[in-house]
Amino acid sequence: MKLLPLGWVAFALTVALLPGLSADDGWAVLAAALLLGLLGMVLRPAIAGLMARIGWAGVLAGWLLAQAALVYAALAITPGMHVDGFWTAFWASWIYSGLMSAALWLITAGRTEAVTRHLLWVNRRFRREVSPTAVPGLVIVQIDGLSAPLAHWAVEAGNLPTLGRWLRSGSHLLTEWHAQLPATTPASQAGLLHGASDRVPAFRWYEKPAGRLIVTNRPADAAEVEARFSDGKGLLADGGVSVSNVFSGDAPTSLLTMSTARARRGPARYVSAYLLDPFGLTRSLVLTLGEVVKELYQARRQRLRRIEPRIRRAPSYVLLRGVTNVLLRHLNLAIMAEHLMRGAPVIYCDFVDYDEIAHHAGPARPESLAALEGIDGVLANLEEVAAAAPRPYEFVVLSDHGQSQGATFRQRYGIGLDDLVRGTVVAPATGTVDDEQKGRAEALRAGLLPSAADSPGHGDGELRPEHVVLASGNLGLIYLARRPGRQSMEQIEENDPGLLDRLVAHPGIGWIAVRSGADGPVVLGRHGRHYLDDDRVEGADPLLGFGDRAAGDLRRHDRLEHTPDILVNSVYDPVTGEVAAFEELVGCHGGLGGPQNRPVLIHPRAWPVGVELNSADAVHAQLRQWRSFSRDEEHPDPRRAP
Repeated sequence: MKLLPLGWVAFALTVALLPGLSADDGWAVLAAALLLGLLGMVLRPAIAGLMARIGWAGVLAGWLLAQAALVYAALAITPGMHVDGFWTAFWASWIYSGLMSAALWLITAGRTEAVTRHLLWVNRRFRREVSPTAVPGLVIVQIDGLSAPLAHWAVEAGNLPTLGRWLRSGSHLLTEWHAQLPATTPASQAGLLHGASDRVPAFRWYEKPAGRLIVTNRPADAAEVEARFSDGKGLLADGGVSVSNVFSGDAPTSLLTMSTARARRGPARYVSAYLLDPFGLTRSLVLTLGEVVKELYQARRQRLRRIEPRIRRAPSYVLLRGVTNVLLRHLNLAIMAEHLMRGAPVIYCDFVDYDEIAHHAGPARPESLAALEGIDGVLANLEEVAAAAPRPYEFVVLSDHGQSQGATFRQRYGIGLDDLVRGTVVAPATGTVDDEQKGRAEALRAGLLPSAADSPGHGDGELRPEHVVLASGNLGLIYLARRPGRQSMEQIEENDPGLLDRLVAHPGIGWIAVRSGADGPVVLGRHGRHYLDDDRVEGADPLLGFGDRAAGDLRRHDRLEHTPDILVNSVYDPVTGEVAAFEELVGCHGGLGGPQNRPVLIHPRAWPVGVELNSADAVHAQLRQWRSFSRDEEHPDPRRAP
């Protein structure tokens, strides 16, 4: 009823704007707005359940027609209101919803209360169905791509008021952990959720025996990769909920998760509820349009101010930003709120808003920081919803990697890594980027639409190219695809003479890693070599400046399955902190250099860190230990700090 005055105004404007719809006076408009609110309150939950049972056709028809039917009924019943027919009511419903969404955004900008009240209202029945318990649950929120140094700065600058309040109050601590090579979401989540980061050698890689490309932001490939390491005992087993992740953590409830998106054959109830909710898809579409306009303005501002480094922000990214930064964020929040009110023991959700914008604008640019503020607002909503849940909840906030910035390899040198490998001197005019967040759109599409499953990334072994060149940020992977097995340094020099020298000599290459038949893994630089097995250096150490953990990370990576014949890392400038991505991304991650290997972990102060956080697998072990705190309230872990 608090929204009745706003609905009155929105309905009045709808009447004024739409031919075929009229009212005798303002009181009739008020009565129609009141009746519409009551009808929606009573009928919308039943309609959502019915549409989900009918199937995808019912869900989509419900989204398109249910609100129009409610509007038509309200107009037909209300004395003094006149409507020409159903289709007039159809357009009236969209105009009314758009006006309400825009007005609510203006009124509630910077405030979380209105959204929280709505989430509590729509999920009230789940709270009544669950028996209260004193055993705490765990909410894990992943802020994709946030580095620990930037997190510190953003808290100090006031960009993260919710996290800042937690840290200043003493309820939480902020610490840093090390993301091993490759610093990508799939590798880190394989570790964080399953303790299996060693099964993911890059964001995308080539498997020589099958002659196929694996790209982890494809739901089919993500499902196959998870099947290789899942043992049914992941972090989210035993009642957990996975939301918007790459891998499921063996959660029995897995929603908008890439590895499980293809398994769904019918519409989930949460989909129909979200589509029919006036705070749901219609509101998200209005705000998505606003996000697109904002992106166009911000990209133009970068060009006019000649900010460097920067990249061209393609039209496909403009739409993708709106989808991931508004639609997916709102849907994630709605799903998490429902499962909080259901009393789920553990929930893990990946918010990709910041990472998506930072890739295209830069990790510390204003639009990227604004995305962080939006995620911080989500944390405030979740905290408020959790306070009304049937069990107490503790919050852990972490990231999977950081991001490093710099002009791209192609921008600097006019060629791509693939051109350098093949000896090409002229770069192609255009290129495409199959980045991580495109996969979020694929998972969202597979989760919301029927028959939206893609097929695995199989390749034809009979038609293999001579070289397969792939990129994960500023990490390059080169496979000599026609030669079986991993090729040694000596074999490469014999069969592809000049390739290693050409790579090492290029000013955009920091180092390359290969395996010598005589000396094992070796890192080659312009002025020296680092033999990893015995940690012996000849000449200038090519890993100097890449961090104390660089040699250990490369030893580990050398042992992984499907490691490339040649691993390439871009140049790194320790003065500016910049790298040169082999993809057209101004903010990147995957290799070594800069804060991309320095993710953050924010946890309750009362929960001690009992392991060295030197890998995603180590953080997984720590999270499992912390989760055990909530499984036996009568016998708490004696290691818990007072």
